[in-house]
Amino acid sequence: MTSKTQALFILSLITLWYASNIGVLLLNKFLLSNYGFRFPIFLTMCHMSACAVLSYISIVLLKIVPLQRIKSRSQFLRIATLSTVFCGSVVGGNISLRYLPVSFNQAVGATTPFFTALFAYFMTLKREAWVTYGALVPVVAGVVIASGGEPSFHLYGFIMCISATAARAFKSVLQGILLSSEG
Repeated sequence: MTSKTQALFILSLITLWYASNIGVLLLNKFLLSNYGFRFPIFLTMCHMSACAVLSYISIVLLKIVPLQRIKSRSQFLRIATLSTVFCGSVVGGNISLRYLPVSFNQAVGATTPFFTALFAYFMTLKREAWVTYGALVPVVAGVVIASGGEPSFHLYGFIMCISATAARAFKSVLQGILLSSEG
């Protein structure tokens, strides 16, 4: 593959990733709020099942990446832990979409780096540069201000949105810890 073809392929993958994420987010919002679908956990199950089936097709049938077998109980437990945290973040996000507008949901999601820095500090004692923490202050302050002025604010939806955002950040830090060691 030439470098130009490879760059085009990578750009296509990134575009498809963004498009699918935006599509799933808007579809979930439409189903949960506008259409009146009242089962966000079932919707998450459908999402996870579709991801599993498409991953299987991509790995086993299309052979996009090589199949990797789980080699130990420890490795299985690490993968299961990450999967559980990820699933919890998706459930929380879907529940919050039932009560909050997409724009507010995404604004709260912008605090993910704040939670990532917080969890990284408490779990690994890794400190970021003060400039990094300083850059997070306006983001968090903006979300606090937006929360106070949001006309469609719903406390339960907000709690679920913050929980989903924190779970995404927790998964990132946990992923770094669990997948960096041997096995």
